[in-house]
Amino acid sequence: MTATVPPAPSENPIPDPAGRVELPPGVVLTDARFVNDDLLPVPLARRRWTTYNFTALWVGMAHNIPSWLLASGLVALGMDWKQAVFTIALANVIVLAPMLLTGHAGPKYGIPFPVLARASFGLRGANLPAMIRAGVACAWFGIQTWIGGQGIFVLLGKLFGGWAEASEVGGQPWTLWVCFVLFWALELAIIHRGMEALRRFENWAAPFVIVGALVLLVWVANKAGGFGPLLDQPSQLGWGADFWPVFFPSLMGMIAFWSTLSLNIPDFTRFGAGQRAQVWGQTLGLPTTMTLFALLSVFVTSGSQAVYGAAIWDPVQLAAGTDNVFGLLFALVTVLVATISVNIAANVVSPAYDLANLAPRFITFRTGALITGVVGVVIMPWKLTETPELYIFTWLGLVGGLLGTVAGILIADYWIVRRTRLDLTDLYTPGGRYWYTSGWNVHAVVAFAVGGVLAVGGSHSAPGKGPFPQDGLIPFLKPLADYGWAVGLAASLVVYVALTAGRLRV
Repeated sequence: MTATVPPAPSENPIPDPAGRVELPPGVVLTDARFVNDDLLPVPLARRRWTTYNFTALWVGMAHNIPSWLLASGLVALGMDWKQAVFTIALANVIVLAPMLLTGHAGPKYGIPFPVLARASFGLRGANLPAMIRAGVACAWFGIQTWIGGQGIFVLLGKLFGGWAEASEVGGQPWTLWVCFVLFWALELAIIHRGMEALRRFENWAAPFVIVGALVLLVWVANKAGGFGPLLDQPSQLGWGADFWPVFFPSLMGMIAFWSTLSLNIPDFTRFGAGQRAQVWGQTLGLPTTMTLFALLSVFVTSGSQAVYGAAIWDPVQLAAGTDNVFGLLFALVTVLVATISVNIAANVVSPAYDLANLAPRFITFRTGALITGVVGVVIMPWKLTETPELYIFTWLGLVGGLLGTVAGILIADYWIVRRTRLDLTDLYTPGGRYWYTSGWNVHAVVAFAVGGVLAVGGSHSAPGKGPFPQDGLIPFLKPLADYGWAVGLAASLVVYVALTAGRLRV
């Protein structure tokens, strides 16, 4: 049962000068089905992340090998470097908007994403978006951990030699599996120490990774005597009829790259000192860093073409081209820091909270993190990056459509229906205003179903390039598939507002 002694009226929460709210004095929440220490609102005294902390968080997350490879994937699809950088920059400006909108609830109420989702989906229904987000994060965790393990394998192989020739297990050298497992264990050891340890890690990881990327740029430029012909290569698509059919699904894919965080950003902003910190921190950290990283990727790759006669898009393979022991060690540490930084923050924190929300009595934040690590390995998600078509159009497109649908519902409920006013106590109380029908808000489920079908129902693949039919799962929805994230967000938002506006108690 949940005891409240006595709850203050929801219209009169206890604010502070920054507009933040915490539980009224004397309120005790004890229903283990919906409460544990990790899901409770962060007390005002512990909400102290500053603008720098949020900026550093994004710098640390954006500077990783998969985001470095985003530009290469777009160039492989026929874009020139200017088109690729433009697509990435525009995508991150667009995705910043829902990031800031959903992030608002974090510093104001101190709640994580699955608790915020209870306001729109219901106390039990919140597990639907939470498990979708958790599943995506587990897959990303596996992808990032595999890439990080490969980086360690390549660089250690250069240092010690003979690693690539080791006997194979499961189609890969056993030394690669050792690197993968050790890297996996290191990640979980860091997250086991909690969110404050993550904040401290991100604070120094962010500038270190920036320095590492710039060192790689200077090294390549010095060896090349300037940059190579890659910057002069024309687009294979032009800016006409051939460009737009590639641009729009690519844009949705680039948005989908961070659409995961546009849902669970309250997991971080709940520690914010105020709205100014999260707004400026994210604005300074996300679009600027991703655009800069895309430019670095292009410039460094251009230099590699001048040095080696071929464009080397993978920074690990490029760094392995040096015979300098110090350079190899520096590259190894940079890869470790960069990959750990993004993987822990983006792909472990969210499912840890999401799984805790599923069964608070049995699953803590740390237990959820361990489950994430295990599931991320078991599902073998590294296969999703085998081709640009599979990675950008299938994986990112599908993920973006579903997550955009959830984002539309969260934004509609929090901003349009409730005007940012929530009752903290009832977010943890069965039978309260967010209980709806046995813990489920049917309106949110309907909006999710409509938005989801419209967003991903037309998913299609070229013959031999993906798992979907060439004409789409639902052929008449095929034209919408290239705009999945935007379609899902807009459709679910409109449907939810139409079903609920004026009917819910704020």
